[in-house]
Amino acid sequence: MSDDVQPTVAEVRAAVEALKAALDRHLDAIENRAGDDDPSVYTAFEALASAAESYDELLYDRYDEVTPFEVPAGDGAPEYAGPEDPEAISVLIRRDYTVVEPDRLFAQARRASEGDAEAGESINAAVAAVFGEYEPDEIAQRHKEFGLEEGDSTLWVCAAEPTEPGEWLEAPFDQADPQLAVCRFDMSVVFEDELSALDPD
Repeated sequence: MSDDVQPTVAEVRAAVEALKAALDRHLDAIENRAGDDDPSVYTAFEALASAAESYDELLYDRYDEVTPFEVPAGDGAPEYAGPEDPEAISVLIRRDYTVVEPDRLFAQARRASEGDAEAGESINAAVAAVFGEYEPDEIAQRHKEFGLEEGDSTLWVCAAEPTEPGEWLEAPFDQADPQLAVCRFDMSVVFEDELSALDPD
């Protein structure tokens, strides 16, 4: 951001004071709520999220610094709606990567495919060769060797019904229901830390 549109020191200071006030109002709403669905808590949550986001933006624009927390979208994760004692669980993992060094990826693909030149001709072919040879956990641990840069990742452990082998393979991700997540772990390279672990208890 250019200097002529940077927020002033006073604007940043006002934003942090607004955030402090929003924190107090949020705690007060929680301490005095009338039942689990008291709308005043939701209103205070939204106000706190807005104040935190505003302060974070101004802090970054003025000082090129960020806060050590992330504002969750909406009112957070949906309430768990699965069974208390599920008969089975599904572990769902997503890991994002950016291809930053294609030559490294191509070299690893050719090595994995025993010198097959086609494995090094396109990103798609190289990715297929690499993931066909190596376990996803190994690629995650050695991602730099494959020319990849880590992005965000998430792991959900969801309640599930027992299934027969091959039963869900045609649509493996159709049952990814946030309301069935027994626990969830989100990781972001922005903070290099765990963002959430949800427990219905």
